[in-house]
Amino acid sequence: MTAKPKYKCIIIDDEPIAIKVIQEHLDKFDQIVCVNGFTKAIDAIEVLNTENIDLLFLDINMPGISGIEFLKSLSNPPKVIFTTAYRNFAVDAFDLDALDYLVKPISFERFLKAINKFLSHIKPKQNVENKANNKDFIILKADKKNYKIKFSEIQFIESLDNYIKVHTSEFSIICYESLSAIEKELSNDFLRIHRSYIINLTKIDVFTSSYVEIGDRKFTIGRNYKEDIAKRLS
Repeated sequence: MTAKPKYKCIIIDDEPIAIKVIQEHLDKFDQIVCVNGFTKAIDAIEVLNTENIDLLFLDINMPGISGIEFLKSLSNPPKVIFTTAYRNFAVDAFDLDALDYLVKPISFERFLKAINKFLSHIKPKQNVENKANNKDFIILKADKKNYKIKFSEIQFIESLDNYIKVHTSEFSIICYESLSAIEKELSNDFLRIHRSYIINLTKIDVFTSSYVEIGDRKFTIGRNYKEDIAKRLS
């Protein structure tokens, strides 16, 4: 039997009890893994930029920056389900293509409906990504130009906060993009080995259980990625 895909999510809510309620609801779903919960939106930026997050539970009325303002600041946001104690933000939420809008206190029955909506939306997205992976190139935007780069030319890609740097054997190019977003457009020859690096497996010269080498560059394998890498490289 084919294993069902697992999806990663995070929760952003300034009330710890609200995060706990959502986590308890999520525990009933084997397909969805809660990576973390944050009481401050700003603390979630690194995870969103470095992890391949599929779903975001986002509170709206928070101090510092609202959930709506935070979502607008993301260049490649995951699917979003807003959670709030107020009904009057619904129009703004759906204008941002939110999947659903949950009003606290959130019952499991209503939560289940939102999760089913997410699962029905994520499947077509997978099909689009699989088709994209049949291509042998990627289009990168930089300096107001579009660059067509073959996958076979890319050695590795590194994260630079809100940017990425794509390294080929001939040149490097910096783009306004997140590592998790670009990861979805790459072929199966590419593998995330660290929160800051994606490598082209065909370019590896040396590898151990702790690091890989491409040319004169040595890359440490992140703890959370060692199992996947061991399977691929074996």
